[in-house]
Amino acid sequence: MGFDQRFTIGLVAWIVALVATLLACIAAFLTPGLAAARIVALAIAAATFAGLWRHITRTNRTVARFLEALKFGDTGLQFDAHGGAGFGELGGSLNEALARFRAEQDRVAGELRYLDALVDDMPVAVLTVDGTGHVTLANKAARRLFTAEHGTLPEDFAIYGATFARRLANASQSEELLILNIAARPQRMLVRTATLERLGQRTRAISVQPIQGTLDAVEMAAQTDLVRVLTHEILNSLTPVTSLAATAADLLADPDLSADPRVGDARIAVETLARRAQGLSNFIEAYRAVAQTPEIKRQSFAARPWAEELARIFATKAPIPLRVEVAPDTLALDADPDLLAQVVINLLQNAAQAMQATERPQLALRLIGDTQSIAIEVADNGPGVPESLRQDVFLPFFTTRPTGTGVGLNLARQIVIAHGGAIDVTDAPGGGALFRIVL
Repeated sequence: MGFDQRFTIGLVAWIVALVATLLACIAAFLTPGLAAARIVALAIAAATFAGLWRHITRTNRTVARFLEALKFGDTGLQFDAHGGAGFGELGGSLNEALARFRAEQDRVAGELRYLDALVDDMPVAVLTVDGTGHVTLANKAARRLFTAEHGTLPEDFAIYGATFARRLANASQSEELLILNIAARPQRMLVRTATLERLGQRTRAISVQPIQGTLDAVEMAAQTDLVRVLTHEILNSLTPVTSLAATAADLLADPDLSADPRVGDARIAVETLARRAQGLSNFIEAYRAVAQTPEIKRQSFAARPWAEELARIFATKAPIPLRVEVAPDTLALDADPDLLAQVVINLLQNAAQAMQATERPQLALRLIGDTQSIAIEVADNGPGVPESLRQDVFLPFFTTRPTGTGVGLNLARQIVIAHGGAIDVTDAPGGGALFRIVL
């Protein structure tokens, strides 16, 4: 029997009881000498009417409590599931509805927590700009990327680049490649913008994806492929020249031909050709190292002992005093110590050669790091590197020294990029060149 049937039966019972009590009251008032019975009859009639009223309004009160619980999200409210006249069934049904609503709330809340964690842990930096122009760093990647002091307005981000600040203030939706000043060096970033609706307000989401490392890796791969092809083709063409020159030199060395002075001149010329061809072949073989991708064997090691060992090695090669700075003193590196040492020693030797004409040469090796990144800097007070050549010095075979090979800095860059880092050159604070490696 459903709630409506039981409610109807209870309602009819209360009406019958009320009618009966009213008839009893009428009979008591019509019969003389029943004063006490009249009082009792009136009391019973009043109690019966109150019961009828409570029976009628109980449903409204229960439904009102249910709707109020939904309005304020109070899914913990419980209704009496043991009441008579069908109200137990009504309370049970309402409790079941609240339980389902509570389960749906928990599911939605769990989904929101998952989405929040997903956005917060994304490797791409995300910023949001609300309708009032307030800029918020929306995830960990954004907080790691934009660590310099800045406010919450688009113009406050001009320290990273004026174009980027205008992009935050501009409502246009597009995708473009920007150069941002991150960690005191320019880096190429892919910036995308999307417009979303949030709580009835229009919000812009800007994603900033660093691609400098990817572009560097692609560039290095293209360079190594080019060098590999060139050295292969040159050696293929040079090998028969070397062989034929050596054979011709042997033939011209025959004593029977020594009477003719022209043969002697030809033999000398051919021997010279053979030596130069062999020397060129050895030279190209040496350059094949540029086309070999370094194999990184990472390990964690303390920075200070490693830097001091490099200083001792450098002291045996150049008489220039070297100042070593490590901050913090407990700094540790996660890299290939041998390959990274090769890079730093190469930078130190280049700095020493650049300062040969400097009256008071000064050279510094600094290792500075935190939980986000580590910078290795080699600074000198030599003539520095002209701004027009700062990108060219890392190209293979490019050199400004008469005896240079143009391989050292390119190999250094390959090793740094293989570590997932970057290397660049700028002006040292006191004049000279500053090579910075960021891992």
